[in-house]
Amino acid sequence: MQLKRLAEAKLPTSWGDFLMIGFEEIATGNNHLALLYGDISGSSPVLARIHSECLTGDALFSLRCDCGFQLEAAFNYITKVGRGVLLYHRQEGRNIGLLNKIRAYALQDRGADTVEANQQLGFAADERDFTLCADMFKLLNIETIQLLTNNPKKIEVLAKAGINISERLPLVVGRNSKNTRYLDAKATKMGHLFNIPPIK
Repeated sequence: MQLKRLAEAKLPTSWGDFLMIGFEEIATGNNHLALLYGDISGSSPVLARIHSECLTGDALFSLRCDCGFQLEAAFNYITKVGRGVLLYHRQEGRNIGLLNKIRAYALQDRGADTVEANQQLGFAADERDFTLCADMFKLLNIETIQLLTNNPKKIEVLAKAGINISERLPLVVGRNSKNTRYLDAKATKMGHLFNIPPIK
C-alpha cells in the first residue's frame, strides 16, 4: 500500500453534498483526494471517475484540453446516478508538473502536439502512476467499479492491481476548435477512445 488515509470532511457543491477524503503518499507526502457521493457500500459496482489534476482546465477554464469539461460531466453523472466516487489524482500535466506543462504548452504553440511536446522536454507521453488510484479504491473498500474513462491505460493498470472493472463508460465532452489537435493526438498516439457517444 503506497498511501494512507488521513482526513475527511463534508464538501457541499453545486451538484450535491460529497464526502471529501484526503490521502497521503507514504514515500513522498504528496496528497490525493476522493469525493464520495451517496452510499458506496455493498457489492454492486460503483460509478467511478479518476480525474488527474489539471489546474488550467479545472480552475482556469482552459479550452486547450477537455479536462474541465470532463470534471464537470463526472460530477453530473455521479450525482444523477445517486452514488459514486471521483478520485482527484494530483499528478498535474500527466505528472510532469505545472511549470513543465507550461513549457509543453509553449512547444505546442510552436507546432508540437501534446505527445511531441512532452517528449521534447524529456518525458514520456504519460508519466502518471494509476496504481495510486487502485490503492485509493482499496482503502475505500471498493472492489468493483464502472469506470468513466476514455483511457485504456487506466483500465489496464487498475485491473493488474486487482480492481474489477465491470464496465467502461465513455466521457466524451468538451471538443472545441482550441483542443481538436490535442484530442486527436491522444486518440492516435495514446489510444484514447473517443468513438463512442457520451452518456445521455
